[in-house]
Amino acid sequence: MDRPAAPTRRITIIDVARHAQVSTTAVSKVLRNAYGVSPTMQAKVRQAISELGYRPNAAARAMRGQTYTIGIMLPDIRNPFFADILDGLTARIAGTDYQVLLGPGCNGEEAEARVIHAMIDRGMDGMVLVAPISTRAYLEQVAGVVPTVVVGRHGRSQTYDTVADDDLTGAALVVNHLADLGHRRIAHIEHHETTADCLAEMPNAIRAEGYRQAMRARGLADEIDIASTRYNQEGGYLGTRQLLARPVRPTAIFAGADIAALGALDAIAEAGLRVPDDISVAGYDNTTFAAFRPISLTSVDQAGHEIGADAARLLLDRIADRNRPTAQIKLSPALVVRRTTAPPPA
Repeated sequence: MDRPAAPTRRITIIDVARHAQVSTTAVSKVLRNAYGVSPTMQAKVRQAISELGYRPNAAARAMRGQTYTIGIMLPDIRNPFFADILDGLTARIAGTDYQVLLGPGCNGEEAEARVIHAMIDRGMDGMVLVAPISTRAYLEQVAGVVPTVVVGRHGRSQTYDTVADDDLTGAALVVNHLADLGHRRIAHIEHHETTADCLAEMPNAIRAEGYRQAMRARGLADEIDIASTRYNQEGGYLGTRQLLARPVRPTAIFAGADIAALGALDAIAEAGLRVPDDISVAGYDNTTFAAFRPISLTSVDQAGHEIGADAARLLLDRIADRNRPTAQIKLSPALVVRRTTAPPPA
């Protein structure tokens, strides 16, 4: 089908109605996906919209109370796991009138607040906040203004919906896998949280606690060893250098995110060691690159695509009914074993 020619002026709903030979009310109902519109009318109006290249006026929609835009705040756009969440979310809203706009939170409370305020100021119909570090009181204040779904944070709220992975179980899957292989000196690279107010709800803190609990359960309390850096490639690299400098280095490293595991692999290679012959490495997220054959990273799959789809579904439900009870979804993780983990060296 040929692309419609660029219009010389903005096409209006009146133009669409004339072209389709229907009323403007009928066009409005189709645009709103209103109940009672026949399939024939839908097809007629949609064809006119396509042929004319009609685009709804966001400013006009905002004046009527809706912009059909959803804001997504990501803490770090370089982390490939967040792309998985975004894929699931956009797939879920495909076929609706909603469009997604992104804002980087930059892992900072002030930057995060600026993004959230910008989304509110621009009339977003709803927001999905991924692993925000703001206080719960602030998030509930935001959710009181705009329908909001919080991804990654643990805990319940009476104001916003949540989607999270069972991070305690995910961390235990890694520790138990490594211990079953015969490892005792299992170290962990965690993300250092600078905001104490949200620490107990953050996925990184839950994973670190899951690691500690699992180590104690396996009788390895004396071997608990944590390098506190950041969930990025540099953080994984620096954390691994710290661990390799110990008087007795670990035989396995559990990085709390795949992106940190990449940095760990780099530091291990730089030290002249081999994975998994000299040291095993496991990540968390099961991002796309974890399955790449040259990397083949053992990782916890927390179903990023499903997290995004669930967040979109909850948000659309919240937009449709602001007064419904809040929902909390917790997904069950699974361990995907690949070539970066093996029994410890003799």
